[in-house]
Amino acid sequence: MKESTVPQKREETVPQTREEARTLVPAVDIFDVDDGLAVVVDLPGVQKDDVDVRVENDVLTIAGKGRHNIPGNLIYREFDLVNYFRQFQLSEHVDQDKIKAEMKCGVLTILLPKAEKVKPRKIAVNVN
Repeated sequence: MKESTVPQKREETVPQTREEARTLVPAVDIFDVDDGLAVVVDLPGVQKDDVDVRVENDVLTIAGKGRHNIPGNLIYREFDLVNYFRQFQLSEHVDQDKIKAEMKCGVLTILLPKAEKVKPRKIAVNVN
């Protein structure tokens, strides 16, 4: 039986000028927590040193590069880990200077704290 999932090699007449890289949009869960929002991003195969979280022009950018961390020489591969990329537009309700990120077991958690001006506050009532 012939396996039809293996692409046949073709001779290219045009030189390849671009590297083929797959980029996936990671799955994200967003939670409303007491002090702001918690963004939980699934990044399987991505280590702490291979993730890039940044804010620029009110845009939160999450990028990660997946790689195998098994020592030794690869002799057979059926799948390859891919790169991840996702962006979110932030509002003025997020205090961008206090954003924190934590990576654990392929799950990235980003805490987006509320800006002080939008946090609820108690107003004292004076009696005259």
